Amino acid sequence: MRSIRNGLVLALGITMTAFGLAACGGDDGGTPAASDPNAKVELSLATFTEFGYEELIPEYERLHPNIKITHRKTGQGGPYHQDLITKLAAGSGLADVSAVEEGHLSNVLDKGSKFNDLTKIGPAEASPDRWLGWKYDAAKTKDGKVIGYGTDIGPLAMCYRKDMLEAAGMPSDPEAVKPLFATWDSYFAAGEQYVAKTGGKAWFDSAAQNFNAMVNQLPTGYIGSDDKLAVESNQGIKDAWTKVTGAVAKGQSAKLTAFSNEWNSGFKQGAFATKVCPAWMLGVIEEHSGPENAGKWAVTAAFPGGGGNWGGSYLTVPTQSKHPKEAAELAAWLTAPEQQIKAFKAKGTFPSQVKALEDPALLSETDAYFGGAKIGQLFAEQAKKVAKPQYKGPGDGQIQENASSPALQAVEQGKSAADGWTQLLDAAKKITR
Repeated sequence: MRSIRNGLVLALGITMTAFGLAACGGDDGGTPAASDPNAKVELSLATFTEFGYEELIPEYERLHPNIKITHRKTGQGGPYHQDLITKLAAGSGLADVSAVEEGHLSNVLDKGSKFNDLTKIGPAEASPDRWLGWKYDAAKTKDGKVIGYGTDIGPLAMCYRKDMLEAAGMPSDPEAVKPLFATWDSYFAAGEQYVAKTGGKAWFDSAAQNFNAMVNQLPTGYIGSDDKLAVESNQGIKDAWTKVTGAVAKGQSAKLTAFSNEWNSGFKQGAFATKVCPAWMLGVIEEHSGPENAGKWAVTAAFPGGGGNWGGSYLTVPTQSKHPKEAAELAAWLTAPEQQIKAFKAKGTFPSQVKALEDPALLSETDAYFGGAKIGQLFAEQAKKVAKPQYKGPGDGQIQENASSPALQAVEQGKSAADGWTQLLDAAKKITR
């Protein structure tokens, strides 16, 4: 379970530089469409980072002797999605089943004609009630077409260093800290108290990490439902900016860029006391904090503003596929409750299926590194707190990555909050021009 979903980095506002290619598949002149259930069919499956499918693929082939699956796995999410968009435009080269991460979903929803509607070609058991409502609805195009089956999700909780809060004379028990994390106001107020009591130690890792979570909780994000830039007119975004930059001015940020070497080292060095914590972040924390900090970290079923989601993916069937029905059946099976539990146990990818979230195998899962916390039950509860999905228009992910995060980093390095806001707006306008 302690693997890292680096494919979520765009949602975290991190620029990917490593290069990788998505799978060539569906439209490459493979086997002809099957006319009977015993005909041999070759399917290609393209994913990035860790989906937990390594053991599931041979299992599916055993259950379906006529199916042969070629799995093309890319190391980083950024290059994978760049390649996916290129092949969508080219009209060829995509895998029969192609994964899409939620941070890039807006870039394919407006190209719905290039994907099969899974409500029309998918098996009957892949009905909407399989998934949490917000997860299922997020993959709908404006005209109601469903282009993706949900894989994992990233329900939000709060992680923190028990020993560091104790040293500051603050509550440290997972139940006792909940009032500190009830709202963003209480969270930043606690941060101000922590900085004062510790002589200036940082409360959180980076402004961008908190800001991204705050924006994702809003009814409307960077792009409105009319696909126009909504940053300047969105009071919720302005308020989030004011709160985060105010906390920076009071010394609450460790000023670390997420996933940088300094950020990685910051976990082990105790550079910050709290961390916005989607389910997959537990593996990140353990890996970078090291065995010497086992038991010092804790996670609580509380998050400012109630809840939220950060990360997760979908399996799509591009119209390029020569075997759309078989591809949809594979995608439906991989995202079924039983398989989501297996993927979770293999790689820590948290399920999005309702039955999986009620499965004792998930609810009984604990994490020794986090003091034996019942992480399965905790994150299942947090997942149910998420409301309807925020609309993600074209360019949403790029604004987060190339506008808001750099602007907040500039504020952390000394730029005024007002000038940082202007930088965000200018960059966002260029992206959506």
